Amino acid sequence: MEEHFEWTGERLTTSKTNEIAIHHLHRYAIAIDLAKGKDVLDIASGEGYGSNLLANTAKSVTGVDISESVIEFAKKKYTRNNLSFKVGSTSNIPLENDSVDLLVSFETIEHHNEHVEMMDEINRVLKEDGVLIISSPNKEFYSDKTGYNNPFHVKELYKNEFEELIQSYYPHVVSFDQQIVYGSLISSSKNAGSMFSEYSGDFEKINKSQHITESMYTVTIASKKPLNTDHFSANSFFRSDRHLELLMNQSQEVYNSKTYKIGNLIVSPFRFLKKIFTK
Repeated sequence: MEEHFEWTGERLTTSKTNEIAIHHLHRYAIAIDLAKGKDVLDIASGEGYGSNLLANTAKSVTGVDISESVIEFAKKKYTRNNLSFKVGSTSNIPLENDSVDLLVSFETIEHHNEHVEMMDEINRVLKEDGVLIISSPNKEFYSDKTGYNNPFHVKELYKNEFEELIQSYYPHVVSFDQQIVYGSLISSSKNAGSMFSEYSGDFEKINKSQHITESMYTVTIASKKPLNTDHFSANSFFRSDRHLELLMNQSQEVYNSKTYKIGNLIVSPFRFLKKIFTK
């Protein structure tokens, strides 16, 4: 079988090394700490790499995805005694009531507009003392300020909308901001205090903030019971040296390819003419 599921841009696959991969791996790193000895649900599990990572520490992991083909792929690629995959959706999770200790949902909620239905289902399958870890792109910095329109996103949320939705179901919530900094940085959204400082500026002025000022994503951990903060850090960093190296190699392969060289040769006269007429 193929080692990687086909890349379409909708789901992350292990065939791609990019910023999205770094973001996801960092989130799963935190979820792994929370999953030890727990029954875990990974909703919108895609190719299954995240569910497989969680299975390293969890009692059991169930990966659920709406795509039958991606679930069949995951079943064949990742085989463990404590790992299973099922077809289902965020509004129809194929698990019993109160059966999950930890529910993981990364970059899922923006792919549909059934947000209340999703939260109702999460609330149904999550145990009374269960924990939810969920992430969402922050529309302000993901779309508004960049002008980017992700064709696979149906309904994006602003950070306050996302947090208010989670808080309407779970009284105990801790939120984090996530951003790429030649790696992935996740920092407490509130009360970072002396634990974190972000500096920016130039030769004229240096600015200081005690939180990430432009976070691309929000990662939230929530529960009906008080959260044990010993299981996660207020600030964490995922080193992406290897991923950066792969990205640079991939770019160099493109520049060295015959297709790129021929294309560059064809368009070079037009670039020259553009320079002349735009002076």
